[in-house]
Amino acid sequence: MNILPLERQAQIIAALTEGNSIRATERMTGAHRDTIMRLGARIGDGCAGLHDHLFRNLDTRILELDEVWAYVGKKQKRTKPEDGNEKGDQYTFTALDADSKAIVAYRVGKRDGDNTRAFVWDLRERVSDYMQINTDAFLPYEQAIADAFGRDAHYAQIVKKVVGEPPVNAARRYSPGKVVSVSKRVVSGFPVGFLTSTAMSSGRI
Repeated sequence: MNILPLERQAQIIAALTEGNSIRATERMTGAHRDTIMRLGARIGDGCAGLHDHLFRNLDTRILELDEVWAYVGKKQKRTKPEDGNEKGDQYTFTALDADSKAIVAYRVGKRDGDNTRAFVWDLRERVSDYMQINTDAFLPYEQAIADAFGRDAHYAQIVKKVVGEPPVNAARRYSPGKVVSVSKRVVSGFPVGFLTSTAMSSGRI
């Protein structure tokens, strides 16, 4: 088996984590794109296993839950029934510790109730009690958080009012239009108002 030297592997992973595409990384490092993808998948599996092992029983003060849009294979409007759920729009659900900026839990999939529940329950297994949870106004969060953390959880939402169509260069992206106002809503418990924000709206990253 032809195994890349460790230094070359590090170069490839560094290029990928800096946001370079597979083909750009191929040009920069001289490694074939198939090799790059296999290495990326192997490193990703290793990182997932390490995260799952280490991120347990965490004492967090504020958790910011949000979702990042992307697509796999094709845009959602071009998908066909035979593509199933693996192609088209996909979202990365993230739970960010506001203080340390650590990603406590994550999940990739459709932005639906099933993935929301799985994401929130995974989060619940990783943290202690008595933190504040902040999300956007995506409806499935309310029931999922009530089930996983209890109906007395300190939980608040960031509610964005959006108007108009997205600009041409942002068409079909996650944000559907211009955000004209942002309000905060207490869902349960006693969340602290000035600590209510989400990872994508706070500007703290």
